Order: sequence, then structure tokens, then C-alpha cells
Amino acid sequence: MEIEIYADVVCPWCWIGKRRLEQALESYGGEVTVRYRPFQLDPSPVSEPKPLVEALAAKFGGRERAEGMFTQVTRVAAGVGLDMRFDRAVHANTFEAHRLIRFAAERGRSAELVEALYRAHFADGVDIGARDVLVKLAAGVGLDEVEARDYLESNLGRREVAADLTTARELGVSSVPTFVLAGKYVVTGAQEPETLLAALREVEQREA
Repeated sequence: MEIEIYADVVCPWCWIGKRRLEQALESYGGEVTVRYRPFQLDPSPVSEPKPLVEALAAKFGGRERAEGMFTQVTRVAAGVGLDMRFDRAVHANTFEAHRLIRFAAERGRSAELVEALYRAHFADGVDIGARDVLVKLAAGVGLDEVEARDYLESNLGRREVAADLTTARELGVSSVPTFVLAGKYVVTGAQEPETLLAALREVEQREA
């Protein structure tokens, strides 16, 4: 079964959803192929890096409200073994990160890179909108550093990622994570592992 995950690497619920899917797959006996599809929570350009809490305070009506959201999601994340440090997180545009994920997918390393991007953003306080940072993350998961830099410095993948983002909108993806199972069954949100497992088994029966 193919599982397509529409997600953004600065979306905390997407990291939680990824981890919960991994937990569900530990109990699922069927063969799956996971493909990561791009989505941008905020496609606006980021002129200079700044703390995420500042960016979201402006968006959600104040620092206190933003920090309240952080507290909730941090607690949920800890429940699946993820350490989120919003006090370190840096606001970033993710288009280049999605390009790099495409580069990694062509070399069979997308899962490792996606995990590294989440961890860099939410735990390590790294600016994943910076090209040099992306190149180092690529090298950290076993990709060729020179190839990764050349790829990002070229126009390779730009058109394809833009087309994938358009496809997501045309499919009606408006919140992430969104899981598409076997090309036509949709599960939205960071569902519990039991819910995802039940969905996998139901799709398997329908497609048998």
C-alpha cells in the first residue's frame, strides 16, 4: 500500500502524526511505501530568521496565546517520545527544505531527512530555511554534501515542488498532516496510532 503524507516540516502536528503512523506500522503486517508530499503552512518569504514565538505571537494574537499553544502541543509530543523546544525554534520558509526532501527521495533517504528536519527545527533551534543548514542536514543522513549543495544552488526541483504544492491545493488539502492511503482514502490530522492502524486494515480489505 502506498501512503502519501502531505505535511510541512515546521508543523508540530505533522511530526506527531509521522511518529504515530510509525507506531501504527509497527503493528501492521502489510507492506507499505511512504511518500512525503509538500505542503506549506505559510508560503510567505522570510527575510531574516527570528524566534518562532515572535512570528506566531503576531499571527495568533499575542505571545501569551502562542505560548499556551506551545504548552499543549509539547505535552502531546512528549507522549510519543518527541522533545519539542519552541523556545529555540526559528521561523522559516520551507520551500527549499521541500526541494531537499525531493532530492533525498530520489536517493532513497527521504524518511531520514524528514526526521532530521523536524528535529532540527523543533528540538535544536536550527534555521531550516538556510541553505548551509540544509546541506549539513543532508550530509548528516548520508547524502553527498556537494551534490546536495549543487542541487539547492540550481533550479532543480523548483518546478516539481511548486507543482506538488498546487496539486495539494487542488486535492483540497487544507490542513496537515493529511494521509492518503492507496491513492484515494484520506485521513486528516495527527490521529492516534490505533485509528491509523484501523484505517490501514480497512483500506487493505477494501483493496483486496
